[in-house]
Amino acid sequence: MRVSGVIRCTVLFLTLLSTWFILETYFQRSWKAISLRSWLGEKLPRHKCGNQKSCPQDYFAFKIISGAANVVGPSICFEDMVLMSNVKNNIGRGLNIALVNGTTGQLLKTDSFDMYSGDITKLQTFLQGIKRGTLVLVASFDDPATKMNDQVRAYFTELGSSEVGKLGFRDNWVFLGAKGLMSKSPFEKHIKNDKETNKYDGWPELLEMEGCAPRKMD
Repeated sequence: MRVSGVIRCTVLFLTLLSTWFILETYFQRSWKAISLRSWLGEKLPRHKCGNQKSCPQDYFAFKIISGAANVVGPSICFEDMVLMSNVKNNIGRGLNIALVNGTTGQLLKTDSFDMYSGDITKLQTFLQGIKRGTLVLVASFDDPATKMNDQVRAYFTELGSSEVGKLGFRDNWVFLGAKGLMSKSPFEKHIKNDKETNKYDGWPELLEMEGCAPRKMD
């Protein structure tokens, strides 16, 4: 076998090994949630979006999971409905955003924005058109920040983000905010891309956030 053939085989093997590791660690969280009682056949209570607890009246259950490196896409669940995911085929590299009516909980719109090589004006127009009282759910995938500018950061800050100003290349970010929010959102997680602490080769570990968002009362 020629040297070039050996090199190609080695690269292919390393790529497959890296992909397997990412998938294995991604799905490991689900297996950890299976208890001895469930193995014995005891029915466990299930909460919306698979969350650890139920939400009180006039609160919406949600779960947002960022992408894992550039292999496994993100997912956004709201009131036990998956709004965005690989299975629904409506996610993409960059920022994945779902808009929900803050009073009724009705899905208004979903879209993804390529933050590495896409047109940033599309995201600016999208954010500018969000109406007051709308919940905004965001999950990053691969790279959320290369194309981000001051205007986009300002829009997300208005929605309640505290971390968007620090968002950088290949960071992971999950966020739930709202148009017209009078204070900073308590629903946000951000992890930096740092070669010293990254879980994957070139990317940090995925982020998962669940909670109960208050319904907007007129």
